Amino acid sequence: MDRDWAEPLDLDAIAAHAGYSRYHFVRAFKAVYGQTPGQYLSRRRVERAEEMLRTANLSVTEICTLVGFSSLGTFSARFKKQTGLSPSEYRAKHVGRGAALIPGCYAMLWAGGFSPARAPVEKRP
Repeated sequence: MDRDWAEPLDLDAIAAHAGYSRYHFVRAFKAVYGQTPGQYLSRRRVERAEEMLRTANLSVTEICTLVGFSSLGTFSARFKKQTGLSPSEYRAKHVGRGAALIPGCYAMLWAGGFSPARAPVEKRP
């Protein structure tokens, strides 16, 4: 989950890989981490969003999608619950304290938001 935090959570596949049923895996995970796998993943995604809001010149909607949320409303609610600020408030508070923001096109390419254009193939006579 720490490596593929932007991907959808397939709890059955993760549990099977660990050799547990889905329900036993959730119980064991919660016993160790103090939260369910979904809660843990949501927290990690918000942490990544915090970093992007501080460093990248991307819209809140673009960041929401890049970190793995499919709903802007859910993203905003979870972000505010975890940080105490809305994503826009968080950005306003933290931007301007360091280096300039990374241009959005570079941030999107680095985060896998779009794939590089394919070079045209030349036809030989």
